[in-house]
Amino acid sequence: MSSYIDAHCHLGDKAFSEDIDAVLTDASQLGVKACLVCAESFHDFSRILKLCETYPKILLPCLGVHPAQEAPANPDSLLQPMRGANLQDLEPALKVMGMNSDKLAAIGEIGLDFTPWICGTHEERDEQRQVFRNQIQLAKGLGLPVNVHSRSAGRPTIEILREEGAEHVLLHAFDGSVKVAMQGLQLGYFFSVPPSIVRSEQKQKLVHKIPLENLLLETDSPALGPEKQRRNVPVNIRLSCEQIAKIKGVSTATVMEATTANALRLFPKLKTILHV
Repeated sequence: MSSYIDAHCHLGDKAFSEDIDAVLTDASQLGVKACLVCAESFHDFSRILKLCETYPKILLPCLGVHPAQEAPANPDSLLQPMRGANLQDLEPALKVMGMNSDKLAAIGEIGLDFTPWICGTHEERDEQRQVFRNQIQLAKGLGLPVNVHSRSAGRPTIEILREEGAEHVLLHAFDGSVKVAMQGLQLGYFFSVPPSIVRSEQKQKLVHKIPLENLLLETDSPALGPEKQRRNVPVNIRLSCEQIAKIKGVSTATVMEATTANALRLFPKLKTILHV
């Protein structure tokens, strides 16, 4: 099937509040057949569900509590401070995820983020781990895959997924080593590749080693684009496809067909959009 599936993006982000219709029109014209719109916090849920109801022919929601959450703003800083997720963040989210499980493509974005300025203490990391475990258990109970974040925490993320018996897993924009990625590969996990691969030697090495049968495409829009500090958009998914094709020595059509088939295997709800 010659189409693109954006397996992980954040089109509910305020970066798209003014032109989401044009962004999706451009994506559709390129051949993007579906985008999985991931949440980051409970506060995103209603906006994402409404967005996906507005564009049901191309968008599917994924709800989850991201391991990094916004901290109280510092008036002396231009940057939004972040902190590790805790059980209080998760509590109101669990009920809403369960109530909307029939609409969801996956539980996500969930996982671990051990970046020091986000989650620096053992206590914070332990609570982040528990938030992750609870959401894996929810996904298993609902029969849904998980869309997983693992920044600076590739090995512990895979360890928890294995311990919890997660089988249907997407490791998005994996930033770990090839050696650690192989542990996920042995468990049958999938890896999605953002457009930042064009400037990331680490991601190029991963794609070289990971079989095409375990790769998906993503954009992580508005982040992880081909250029730093510029808004990423779904049409940039073609850059991921082209770079994978170049590394693998195959055609872009081969990559499109394989990654779409892989996405359908991992996310069965896509069949409601692709009609296959």
